Amino acid sequence: MFKRDPNKNYPTEVESRIIVRFQDCDPLQHLNNGKYFDYYFNAREDQVAKQYGFDYGQLFREFKTSWVVYQHQIAYVRPALVSEWIRIRSRVIFYNEDTMVTESYMTDDAGHQLKNVLWTTSKYVSIVTGKRVPHEPAVTEFLETICARNVDFHNLDFTSRIKSIKESLSL
Repeated sequence: MFKRDPNKNYPTEVESRIIVRFQDCDPLQHLNNGKYFDYYFNAREDQVAKQYGFDYGQLFREFKTSWVVYQHQIAYVRPALVSEWIRIRSRVIFYNEDTMVTESYMTDDAGHQLKNVLWTTSKYVSIVTGKRVPHEPAVTEFLETICARNVDFHNLDFTSRIKSIKESLSL
């Protein structure tokens, strides 16, 4: 489980570099719409393990809990193409006692062209009962450590966020 080191600075946004696989593309050589989710979820799992030492499997075993997807919002801005190197960035932009919102976005390898944006809302549930439960203190500490503080989630809409990300990439 995550243990906060007071001497370490934890990034709120993490990044992976990935190549778009031929097998994941449609006949137009675009990444298949459904495969974006696989790319995002795999990247996020790798990112939190590497950057924070967080292990989802340990969460399941230790607390008998998990996050389950409640809702997605996704925007396909530009296609990711077969054999193209892309970057996936992700961060937690909101959490409360039993909910977490993860923002992920995909760019070209240079990080200048936005390809896709995904917001995933997840609910924290007991894997024994299947019902929502509050985050344990250790999980809350993890979320508090990594949550992006510069995102005013309650006063933000998805479309505006896409525009904001695009603008930040062109700086």
